[in-house]
Amino acid sequence: MSEQTHERQAPASATPASATPQRRRGFMGGAGGHGPGRMMTPAEKPKNLKATLLKLFSFMGNFKVALVVVLIFALGSTIFNIIGPKVLSTATTELFDGIAAKIAHTGGIDFDKVAQILLFTLFLYGVSALCSWVQGWVMSYVSQKTSYLMRQKLEAKIDRMPMGYFERTSVGDTLSRITNDIDTLGQNLNQGITQLITSVTTVIGVLIMMLSINPLMTLITVVMLPISIGLIMVVVKRSQKYFVAQQETLGAINGQVEETFSGHAIVKAFNQETLSIDTFNETNERLYESAWKSQFISGLMQPIMGFVSNLGYVVVAILGSVLAVRGVITVGDIQAFIQYVRNFTQPITQLTQVANVLQSMAAAAERVFEFLEADEEKSEAAKVSSAEIACDVSFENVQFGYTPEKIVIKDFSARVKAGQTVAFVGPTGAGKTTMVKLLMRFYDVTQGSIKIGGHDIRDFDRSDLRSMFGMVLQDTWLFKGSIRDNIRYGKLTATDEEVENAAKAAYLHHFIQTLPGGYDMEINEDASNISAGQRQLLTIARAILADRRMLILDEATSSVDTRTEERIQKAMDNLMEGRTAFVIAHRLSTIKSADLILVIRDGDIVEQGTHESLLALGGFYAELYNSQFVDCIDEIEA
Repeated sequence: MSEQTHERQAPASATPASATPQRRRGFMGGAGGHGPGRMMTPAEKPKNLKATLLKLFSFMGNFKVALVVVLIFALGSTIFNIIGPKVLSTATTELFDGIAAKIAHTGGIDFDKVAQILLFTLFLYGVSALCSWVQGWVMSYVSQKTSYLMRQKLEAKIDRMPMGYFERTSVGDTLSRITNDIDTLGQNLNQGITQLITSVTTVIGVLIMMLSINPLMTLITVVMLPISIGLIMVVVKRSQKYFVAQQETLGAINGQVEETFSGHAIVKAFNQETLSIDTFNETNERLYESAWKSQFISGLMQPIMGFVSNLGYVVVAILGSVLAVRGVITVGDIQAFIQYVRNFTQPITQLTQVANVLQSMAAAAERVFEFLEADEEKSEAAKVSSAEIACDVSFENVQFGYTPEKIVIKDFSARVKAGQTVAFVGPTGAGKTTMVKLLMRFYDVTQGSIKIGGHDIRDFDRSDLRSMFGMVLQDTWLFKGSIRDNIRYGKLTATDEEVENAAKAAYLHHFIQTLPGGYDMEINEDASNISAGQRQLLTIARAILADRRMLILDEATSSVDTRTEERIQKAMDNLMEGRTAFVIAHRLSTIKSADLILVIRDGDIVEQGTHESLLALGGFYAELYNSQFVDCIDEIEA
């Protein structure tokens, strides 16, 4: 259903984040490299971080109690973990003092006291682990339940969206919101919130504990921090361009592989295997160069940070020894302080990662909320039911444009009696498919009206209106499942006998019996294990089973051979019998028997009548018909 005279392009904002400038390369193409530098690469930023986070926490309003539990247990886990080294330091001090006393023959080690300290330390770490387990379990529930509810809302929203939205927006973008963005949101919500709480609490708590041991040693530790951050930024800056090149080249190589495999027969037919291999090798070489440089340079971060940390430990150990000799601090305090130094630098590094995680989460949430807040089809109270009316249709001075500036249907008027077969004929872009979309209320007319049984279609509930129509389109839609289930999709309550009767009416029964498994044969995902004509007959059988009072047939025979076309035409004749039918056709030979042919040109009816009367008129229809006939003669002579 693509005959429109306007361009339908997705806005720039609708392009999924996973798309490259050239084309969408798939999930593998979106990888930004691996290794330590990967976490340091900038995350996709939301347009309005604050507003999006407020919407997200408002959406999570039902989980307020659970989030409070997460906060309490995360704080508990962190606090107990922070206290541990300080308590453990008293055991070290006790051992040191005991050994010193034993050497001086003034006493010995109090093993009972050391055991009590160690048991208490074990208890603290046990409670910390238990709190961490509880907050992790609750946060996993909250994050996944949030994702679950969002998927539900998105699925329900799709059914309420106007057709125009999906014609303006790519399918990939909509799927990306439901899958990628929801997954990103769920994972980052779980990781980001808990890590933010624990990292901030750890930094503050550790800083307090270090200050309580010795302010001078704390100052030295804090001074070392900007040195390590500065060195990391230098490495990130140098490696960033190689990560970007790696990502772009990876997308390019995936695209080449995809194109080569999908067009493998063409490559072989034109003997272009060498060209394909040379192109791949060239891109592969560029990927190798960017990948090893990005991995090597980013890999320097770990030894650099280790060197700075070890340098800090040496300074702390020397200064701590001097202070211990002077009696300012104990030996156990030195041991505790060294542990706190490690615990201090780690959460600061995590906070830089959390910033990326939260930005990525907010960007994903923003795209989800953007979809949820999009305009929906207007739902009006139904004034009439489809069960109460006849199936005659009238188009009265219909005017319509997809945009106000570009009118597609200018002044369309026609009357169709119940049970008639009406054919829409005309060049591509004349407005044939647009009229069907207006009839189904995928769009509403700008001016004029369309009436069924004397009632304006805007007085019907949309679902009730569409329940009157069966459709057979040029693009056949079948799902992965048995042939029986695909036919039964037209009427889910149908018996096996009714399914088989519908197949017989569609001249499909004999073919199905020749298949392995018959009606239970599984159709694969793209229905490539049956031919185009057989797919078309399946959709006709589905429409026959649905037994709707009105039919829409859109180019149902355009992609099949002449013999199959005859079978499909017979099946469609069975389908249309006694029903009001609207047929869109380019092959004019298929609509000779139509009760009324409407010839559309530039959004207006220029001629109408039967096949014979229009040929006798010698106008635009006769010109179209004769041009097809002449083309056929030329093909035969050639």
